[in-house]
Amino acid sequence: MLQPSPFLPESVFQNASGALPQVLAAPSRYIQGAGVLDQLGVYLSLVPARRVVLYLTAGGERRDGARIKRSLDAAGIDSRVVIFGGECSFEEIERGMAAIRGLPMAADCVVAVGGGKCVDAGKGIAFRLGLPMVSCPSLASNDAPCSALSVIYTPEGVTELLEFYPQNPVLVVVDTQVVAEAPVRYLVSGMGDALATWYEARTCLQNPAGRSMLGARPTLAAAALGELCANTLFADGVAAANAVYERQVTPALEHVIEANTLLSGIGFESGGLAGAHAVAQGLTVLPQLHPTYMHGEMVAIGLLTQLVLESRMDEAKRVAEFCASVGLPAHYGHLSLTTANHTDMLAAMTGATAMAFLQNEPFPVTADMLMAAAVAADELGRAVVARVGDEAYRRLHGVR
Repeated sequence: MLQPSPFLPESVFQNASGALPQVLAAPSRYIQGAGVLDQLGVYLSLVPARRVVLYLTAGGERRDGARIKRSLDAAGIDSRVVIFGGECSFEEIERGMAAIRGLPMAADCVVAVGGGKCVDAGKGIAFRLGLPMVSCPSLASNDAPCSALSVIYTPEGVTELLEFYPQNPVLVVVDTQVVAEAPVRYLVSGMGDALATWYEARTCLQNPAGRSMLGARPTLAAAALGELCANTLFADGVAAANAVYERQVTPALEHVIEANTLLSGIGFESGGLAGAHAVAQGLTVLPQLHPTYMHGEMVAIGLLTQLVLESRMDEAKRVAEFCASVGLPAHYGHLSLTTANHTDMLAAMTGATAMAFLQNEPFPVTADMLMAAAVAADELGRAVVARVGDEAYRRLHGVR
């Protein structure tokens, strides 16, 4: 079960009467554009930082390490590298802290360069060391870079808890050329994560008892950003995916990267999560899914399930059609699951009920209710695929 944050207790925002105010959280600066990593040293003057730890994957160091170091050297910034171990777990956070403490310099900033788990682990490390954190996502696969929380997994990849921090990253730098050169599946997965932002924020906003990830009431601003996020994806999602297939930075790709990263990042944290992410996190209990499917892909099917659960069938149909058009899972079969497998499905939906943000739905939700919604969502998605096809999914996954 996801535990309350040890760092940001609910009572922080409650007034004497127990009422909750609206709270908006966001990174201090957000910088996006092609080639911006080449200017990272200049941007770090905003922190300011003079002795930084670059926390990144081995592949990220091979790909971007040299040019990042050139930028830092040109700005007179000392740097050392610590390699991310691959999973955002407490074990990895402890290992990263020990590695930084063993460096021959006293670091004044942690710069995490990589995907969502690398960035999330970097937040945990920076918080425990009392250092500002800069996130430089190499993918637009999720909305982790802007938020003041980390999804903590077990070393085996099962969701363990959400950890919240008092501050968001002080700086987010997104090099859109790096994103354009990454496998397109990461961008598409990010669309699945981002698309849910509006629908979950709306659920939290419309439910008087709904709470954001901050334990406060959602803001209108967060909901508006979430709605803009969804509209951007509907308008530019297909064109953005095609741009990454061509390894080109286009206006559509820039729009979708901003939607996946900034709009979704602020929207989910200050707007709140609900059924879509509860189902997605519940699915992580199935060991066959973790090494094969991405977070945003599971969120996409979770969103379909949430919309059916809420009896929003017209919107569920539109979402299923969008998923089919960009290559996201449009039914549970696209995650190699069958709703006829009662054991797996019940395990996943039972896991979903342990997610605290499922309580943002406007009615109590049981595992049986989620099972029924999943079956109906699967049927809807299969009907959509029968009508419009799933060529984009097959292309993305190399399926004939």
